[in-house]
Amino acid sequence: MLATFLDLKKGLINLSSRTYYYARVSTTEQNLDRQIDEFKSLGADDRDIITDKQSGKNLDRNGYMALKNALLRPNDTLVIKSLDRLSRNKMDIKNELQFFKDNNIRLKVIDLPTTMLDLPSEQSWVIDMVNNILIEVLSSIAEQEYHNIHTRQREGIEAAKSKGIHLGRPPLQKPENWDIVIADYKAANITAKQAMTALNLKKSSFYKLLKAEQ
Repeated sequence: MLATFLDLKKGLINLSSRTYYYARVSTTEQNLDRQIDEFKSLGADDRDIITDKQSGKNLDRNGYMALKNALLRPNDTLVIKSLDRLSRNKMDIKNELQFFKDNNIRLKVIDLPTTMLDLPSEQSWVIDMVNNILIEVLSSIAEQEYHNIHTRQREGIEAAKSKGIHLGRPPLQKPENWDIVIADYKAANITAKQAMTALNLKKSSFYKLLKAEQ
């Protein structure tokens, strides 16, 4: 009777568990298609896929916070494409892995095949050991790569500045008819709105150029 009750309880727990999928890219210009396609090849439903288009420098992301604080429950599974989708900060990765462990949440990383295996419980310690080694190494690599990217960006900016190369948006230029239109505007012959229309400028650009003359 006891064995039957325990089996039934275990079955109910398994029925209540869910699998969620988390995809992230660093900017709004990037797309999530490749990660989502991989999730769907594993049988993911759209409603179980949570996404963010934010940097991996920290964990303060709307999608991930909702996933962690409102959706994930004990016995659930979280699937990600790679560790750096979770974070690019080694300490954050370690803290999240500990959180998952403490809350009995299974983490599967597609790029770490051993994490995708479903083995009998008596063999799980072997998988845990291998995964811990891989995670330690790859989280260090993810963090180092994040720092390398920013170092290269900073060096590139400094090199460009030293050569007099302007980075970012081009400086705002006055339209060819600026002097004529502004003379009419200052003489109160036309309104600011009429001046903007004649110059084909947005309000912010108009007043920015006007302020530069003062």
